[in-house]
Amino acid sequence: MSEAETPSPLARFDITAAEISRVVAVFYMQVRADDVLGPVFAAHVADWPEHEEKIAGFWRNAILRERSYSGNPMRVHVSRRDVKAEHFPRWLGLFHEVLRAELPERTAVQWGALADRIGEGFRTGVVAMRQPKDQPPKLF
Repeated sequence: MSEAETPSPLARFDITAAEISRVVAVFYMQVRADDVLGPVFAAHVADWPEHEEKIAGFWRNAILRERSYSGNPMRVHVSRRDVKAEHFPRWLGLFHEVLRAELPERTAVQWGALADRIGEGFRTGVVAMRQPKDQPPKLF
């Protein structure tokens, strides 16, 4: 087995780098076809293979504990004014559909739970970082 086919002993759950890359590729194929998310991503992604590799690196970092991603995804999401808090539930719903279609049930549930935590953090960050400093916080 190659390294991409062997789960890491440090992994949060049983998944390979190759499976992560496949899920990311299928997910972004679905995103590009989505009538709401597609235009938002298209406005910012010029090179899909490069973007998919970067995001696969993010997930390998988060799941397999590789050092395969460097960046500040919160800053990226907040700085894109057309990325709205209401996009995150749609993004997560689509992501869960892909996870269920592409992975064994247990792995899909485990990755989905991690994606929910990260997605909610991004959604909350987008709301909090964009609100005027002199107004009470929006909690949802």
